[in-house]
Amino acid sequence: MDKIIVQEEDFDLSTEVGLAREGNSATGAIVSFVGTVRDLEGDSLSSMTLEHYPQMTEKSLKSVALKARERWEIQAITIIHRIGELQVQDQIVLVIATSEHRGDAFDACHFIMDYLKTDAPFWKKESVNNKDRWVESRDSDTDQKNRWEP
Repeated sequence: MDKIIVQEEDFDLSTEVGLAREGNSATGAIVSFVGTVRDLEGDSLSSMTLEHYPQMTEKSLKSVALKARERWEIQAITIIHRIGELQVQDQIVLVIATSEHRGDAFDACHFIMDYLKTDAPFWKKESVNNKDRWVESRDSDTDQKNRWEP
């Protein structure tokens, strides 16, 4: 069962992990990742605004979940991505993968996050010192994603 949501509201990790494992006594591994807003450059980031195109985003997130299922034995996938204005240390994204074995859950979670960092249709704008700037993807994120290519 997959849960894929784009929302403005925050999420609760414990609640979402409980929902991901609910009803499956064969779950042996639950891997989660929570991404947060950070002031990477140390330049007084005041907020980050995430925008998206709803139909494109939903289709894209469902596609990456399907690709993960095709590669690994996964029981449940949760992807919750926030949009709107977020402050430093606010949660941005949650990815959970459950499986019988840890290797599949770790790999699926990592794969999904690498995709979200590079190809998911979200646009990020940072506000620093009363000036806005759009965030470009990083070469290191692309390198991480490329390791999954055949």
